[in-house]
Amino acid sequence: MNLEIVSTDKAPAAIGPYSQAVKCGNVIYTSGAIPVDPVSGNVVAGGAAQQAEQAIKNLAEVLKGAGAGLENVVKTTVFIKDMNDFAVINEVYKKFFMDNYPARSCVEVARLPKDVLIEIECIAAL
Repeated sequence: MNLEIVSTDKAPAAIGPYSQAVKCGNVIYTSGAIPVDPVSGNVVAGGAAQQAEQAIKNLAEVLKGAGAGLENVVKTTVFIKDMNDFAVINEVYKKFFMDNYPARSCVEVARLPKDVLIEIECIAAL
């Protein structure tokens, strides 16, 4: 099995002992992307829409670092702080995932790193 650690400075660095993503053959497994500005290291201002957009942009940069893009995503898992934000997050989500939507799970959680409102991880295939 050939594992390749994926790392890019275009997305926030890992805040713990994990990789931004791991590529195994033609499959990429990302860690959760949170809405942190990769330059400042701060959580982006705004609510669920702004945070969802930044989280997806960060996820896209990690995928790019692995030689893929959002069009390669086959499955996402979305963790949200408040299920009342589900519709708002869906509006942002469909700006990035337009056709042939990937499979998805969405789970409300009690708390996320840095107290963000959303975290997204994915599996992509080349």
